[in-house]
Amino acid sequence: MAFQTIFEFTLPRGYIDKKGNLHKIGKMRLATASDEIAPLRDPRVVQNPNYLTIILLSKVITELGDLENIDTSVIENLFTADLGYLQELYNRINQYADASIDFKCPHCEKDIEVDMNFLGENINW
Repeated sequence: MAFQTIFEFTLPRGYIDKKGNLHKIGKMRLATASDEIAPLRDPRVVQNPNYLTIILLSKVITELGDLENIDTSVIENLFTADLGYLQELYNRINQYADASIDFKCPHCEKDIEVDMNFLGENINW
């Protein structure tokens, strides 16, 4: 099984650009440590910690319709339903890892899937 790092999404409402075009389908990548640490030095985040969400989403959203650049101004102009949707998606894909590992038994060479969800939570994608 390949490790998934890019996740497709469809916004509930969609982003309307300056020309009036609607953009709903996009892709979000997994966040890196740098994605979460670097914005903490940004003056906008220092002044308003809630702005961290705007910066994080502008870094991890790699595609939105046919927009060439997804920056903070795009995220700032999303409808609140879309911002909430993207926050939830970000949390879901970055806070939970795949809860199982595939490996081969060294004794019988049988392929085995081992549940690594130590918290006992059900994670359904």
